[in-house]
Amino acid sequence: MTFLNRDRFTWLAYLMLGYYSYQQATLSPAEPFIRAELGLNYSVSALHFTAMSFGMVLAGLFTDRAAARWGRKAVFWGGGGGMALAGLLLIVGRQVSVTIPAALLMGAIGTALMAMCYATVADRFGEHRATGLTEANTVASVGAMLAPLAVGGLAQVGLGWRGSLIAGGLVWVLMLLVFWTAKFPAAPAGSKPAAVTPRRSLPAAFWAYWLVVVLGVAVEWGIIYWSAAFLERVVGLPKVTASTLVSAFFLAMVIGRFTGSRLTRFFPPNRLLIGAVAIVLVGFPIFWLAQTPVLNIAGLFIAGLGVANMYPMTLSSASNAAPEHTTLVSARVSLAAGVAMLTGPQLLGAAADRIGIQGAYGIIAALMVGVIVVVFIANHLAAQRRPVPLTSAEEFSGTAEPV
Repeated sequence: MTFLNRDRFTWLAYLMLGYYSYQQATLSPAEPFIRAELGLNYSVSALHFTAMSFGMVLAGLFTDRAAARWGRKAVFWGGGGGMALAGLLLIVGRQVSVTIPAALLMGAIGTALMAMCYATVADRFGEHRATGLTEANTVASVGAMLAPLAVGGLAQVGLGWRGSLIAGGLVWVLMLLVFWTAKFPAAPAGSKPAAVTPRRSLPAAFWAYWLVVVLGVAVEWGIIYWSAAFLERVVGLPKVTASTLVSAFFLAMVIGRFTGSRLTRFFPPNRLLIGAVAIVLVGFPIFWLAQTPVLNIAGLFIAGLGVANMYPMTLSSASNAAPEHTTLVSARVSLAAGVAMLTGPQLLGAAADRIGIQGAYGIIAALMVGVIVVVFIANHLAAQRRPVPLTSAEEFSGTAEPV
């Protein structure tokens, strides 16, 4: 088995993705504080999340062009600084004319940072990109898990919710001081500048995986956004208990991604993607239909184990479909995630107003059926493009290029 050397840049990319996830995830637990301080109703307050999702869509359209014009390093560090600036605007903003644009900035420039993290990690690891991308997503999950703990913990000790965003900004400054000289990996040999790469250069297999990202992220955020309400209104748990137990999903994602990163050493990501979808198909019905709270939470945990690897394995498979265009791939996958986050939770919310949250969760079940169908189509298209798929033996043979 080839030893994977994680150099300074690898750790920088991992930590920067964790920083991005932390800053982004802070918006959700901070929302009740922002809503109370500014005297907002739920509809206006929800515009923060909508603005952030719309920013992600914009980033998915233009990040590749920005990287071509200014370079990956500028977009990478500028994205990190933009996340810190967006946090500062949320801290000082005393009206929605400031806080909503701050959320938009966080979504747009932060997602550019995320795309650069994924593209450079994919290039750094080469044929072993599935391992690197899954490890990076594991760190991202840890960052997202720390956000509500920081908001709640700092608020309890009297430092206020703003302290969590200040801490995030300080982390970016520290990384800038420590890692500024880290050498960025070169773009793949034979790749074209992102700004002039035609859309047709991305194969059909990539666009099939792109659709998997849309459906899969809609599932992920539909569960995340409404699971507390489901546990309260359908399962019958107290509000505080319901909100706390949602952490079981995030814990499962950390465990699932760590395990997934180990499994990528033995199995190609397109096969692991099928396994991840299968786990969700087992766990989600238990969470959705069980009549006992213990079973509901167990189902939520199992679903989290599967959801954890749907995005990184799809991203890895999409990157394998077009390895010469990692920047463009990362940008377009970010676009898919933004579209899903912009529409998924809102679709479930609108349905819940009409048929209740349990009925609305039937949409998640339908989306999962769509996921498994499109995954098999995508894998078939990828196999046609590369008739001999990468195996664990090939991936880690002594003839592989060391990373």
